[in-house]
Amino acid sequence: MKIYTKKGDVGETSLFGGKRILKSALRINAYGTVDELNCFVGLVRDTQANPKQIAILKEIQDRLFTLGSTLASDPELNENAKKLVPDLHESDVELLEKAMDEMDSELPPLRHFILPGGHVHVSYCHLARTVCRRAERLVVELNNETEIEPLIIKYLNRLSDYFFVLSRKTIQELNVKELEWQPRRKE
Repeated sequence: MKIYTKKGDVGETSLFGGKRILKSALRINAYGTVDELNCFVGLVRDTQANPKQIAILKEIQDRLFTLGSTLASDPELNENAKKLVPDLHESDVELLEKAMDEMDSELPPLRHFILPGGHVHVSYCHLARTVCRRAERLVVELNNETEIEPLIIKYLNRLSDYFFVLSRKTIQELNVKELEWQPRRKE
């Protein structure tokens, strides 16, 4: 099978189910951003030293493929075709919450806003967090056009929180200083 079909040369693509839509459609932008996020998660995973975090990040990448599959599916699929699309579970959100709770239990309390950065590995976490927030906004916007499984929005919301906590835990593991935001005061 060739990777190129030439069918997209006119600015259209196919959803799972065969329906053709413009590549500029909100649905394509939403699952394209989830794909972009998955690439950043791969970058975070590739620079992570903690084996437990690596395993969680791999699981996250698998779940992002699940989300992308759902978003790339024609909302008018018949029931038999819908059974072929992988689904998200509440336990996927719970995995993120448990991982955050474990990391948070070892972190100092958050008493200030934090500037992204301090180390390249931390910056990758923040990039993943912000791309995740963008994906979430796009999926919420798509939900205004057509009903989206609420668990997708919930998962993306929790996932961005996960990357924030992971950035803090990574700072701690690398023994570098968290960059506090110091607002400039009016004189």
